[in-house]
Amino acid sequence: MCGIAGIVRTASDGRVEAATIQRMCQAMVHRGPDDEGIFVKEGVGFGMRRLSIIDLAGGHQPVFNEDRSVWVVFNGEIYNFLELRTELQSRGHRFSTHSDTEVIVHLYEEMGRDCVQKLRGMFAFALYDERLRKVLIARDRMGQKPLHYAFDGRQLLFGSEIKAIHAISPELAQVDRQALRQYVQFGYVPDPATAFLEIKKLPPAHLLELEKGKLAISQYWSLPEYGTHSPASEEECLEELESRLAEAVKMRLIADVPLGAFLSGGADSSTIVALMARCSSRPVKTFSIGFRQKDFDETGYARIVAEKFGTEHHELILEPDVVNSVETLTHSLEEPFGDPSVLPTYYVSCLARRHVTVALSGDAGDELFAGYDRYRVSLRDRSFRWIPEWARRSYREHIHKLIPQGTRGRSLSYSISLPWQERYLEDISMQPVQREMALFSDDFMVPAAGEADPLELFRGYIEDAPARDPLSRLLYLDSKTYLPADILTKVDRMSMLASLEARAPMVDHVFVEWVTGLTAEWKMRGREQKYILRKLAERVGVPREVLYRPKQGFALPLVHWTRHELKDLIQTVLLEPRTLQRGYLNPSGVRRLLNEHFDKRRNYAGRIWRLLMFELWQRNYLENIEAGVSAAGREDVVPLSGGTA
Repeated sequence: MCGIAGIVRTASDGRVEAATIQRMCQAMVHRGPDDEGIFVKEGVGFGMRRLSIIDLAGGHQPVFNEDRSVWVVFNGEIYNFLELRTELQSRGHRFSTHSDTEVIVHLYEEMGRDCVQKLRGMFAFALYDERLRKVLIARDRMGQKPLHYAFDGRQLLFGSEIKAIHAISPELAQVDRQALRQYVQFGYVPDPATAFLEIKKLPPAHLLELEKGKLAISQYWSLPEYGTHSPASEEECLEELESRLAEAVKMRLIADVPLGAFLSGGADSSTIVALMARCSSRPVKTFSIGFRQKDFDETGYARIVAEKFGTEHHELILEPDVVNSVETLTHSLEEPFGDPSVLPTYYVSCLARRHVTVALSGDAGDELFAGYDRYRVSLRDRSFRWIPEWARRSYREHIHKLIPQGTRGRSLSYSISLPWQERYLEDISMQPVQREMALFSDDFMVPAAGEADPLELFRGYIEDAPARDPLSRLLYLDSKTYLPADILTKVDRMSMLASLEARAPMVDHVFVEWVTGLTAEWKMRGREQKYILRKLAERVGVPREVLYRPKQGFALPLVHWTRHELKDLIQTVLLEPRTLQRGYLNPSGVRRLLNEHFDKRRNYAGRIWRLLMFELWQRNYLENIEAGVSAAGREDVVPLSGGTA
């Protein structure tokens, strides 16, 4: 696991200094504390920070082919590299290291841009072909590893983290108001946007090619059609599911360093631990985080699983300094990020890093097997189809606005009037609260001419999903948005902040393709979610009391924190002039939200957290970049204060 960065100048007289690449690498040293590699030649500079996992002594990057005409920097793991290495050696390629990185350069020599089709793993890499003077950058199929870039026709900048780009070009911190509107709706900025106008994310399963001054982005893989096969029996389905997931787990146990697993006590992580224990000759090291508040503490369930599979279990009951933790983490987040589970994810990563360098997780189980309650609720709500469309539309256009704000059921009535697709988008967005309370100013929330509604991207995914049934359409939407931009981003950033590599067997693309093809009844049967995955968990020995209980996920006492430990910070930060003068928030709407929450009339903890993270990102990250621009005396920089776009 590493962080990569680089510069490519298109002009023939362009020069890149090694010191410049080093500044980019130093901005993300936490991603790779073990080693640094920099190579500069002919207007091209690549750098990396390395967390040593495989070939500890010989895996220094950049890695070259035999005549040093092709070189690569790489972040991630290629799990089938031994198989690929053997195949390439049989074709006459000579290897100088034992690392997985080197297979990329030799595979490129054989296949060119199509080399990515052979790679099975999580990755972001940048390759330079000196003969063709061509750059190839790739990101893995599901988006486990990040890659950001900026291109102005004269030079290409790229990095695993945005801060690597800002380290040398702080003027690229001009904010993208459309991306910020997406954040306030969903709590994250979906691909390919970032919070900054000139910086983009390379989307999952995409290639970036730069040749002769021309940049091209193309997709090399996509999720297959949903619901194309249904096993003849439950036993047949379980056998194949077990075989495929066990293979994905076993591949991720390859490492030259200690490894373990996150164990929340839920079905996903417990199943992964069960399969790890089967493969391992020594006790698996497992790690859990808990809280003093019993309603949010899952360590008891994790202990049951740990005892069942004889793991070497470590747990930490958190009594965090919440205010200090929030301030610290928002200094490290380059974009506003509204998922409060960054806190337990960071702490469990720190706990694991004391004992191991690699940890497996159960991420993607919910998006693959329909684990979120909102799927069930959305399908149930389709029963409102008996209400004529004209009546629904009449309610939205004429009746709803006559009902006094604050009336119980007002928001639910509006939701019922919507088509099921729109109800789902309401469920995952800030739209209902904005409609009822107007938390954000009209100047900010109303897109400028030519800008799309922030929900339009999500509508497109539902409409264009390679699926016929509603459940599969929603799974597709979340696999394209929530999974890469929230779940996988959170795990990557927080684990890397602790210098820990996280591996997710359920994100293996071969496994994903098979699960995607299963018909919907194997994922949700009646009201039972994750139907076949829970059956598999039982089959491999996970205790029933762990499997059949209310879902918590990475739950945390957010309501308590927002009404107690964080209350003063929230009131100070969200209502002071420094915040309101930016022009994003509507003061009266924010005051109403806080009053109803603090008076315990409503639970708005998640919304308040999202607003708090939005403002703290501006203070702790954005303003620091702006200060760097000012200190450098850059007169061509667009002012950032006030949300200028």
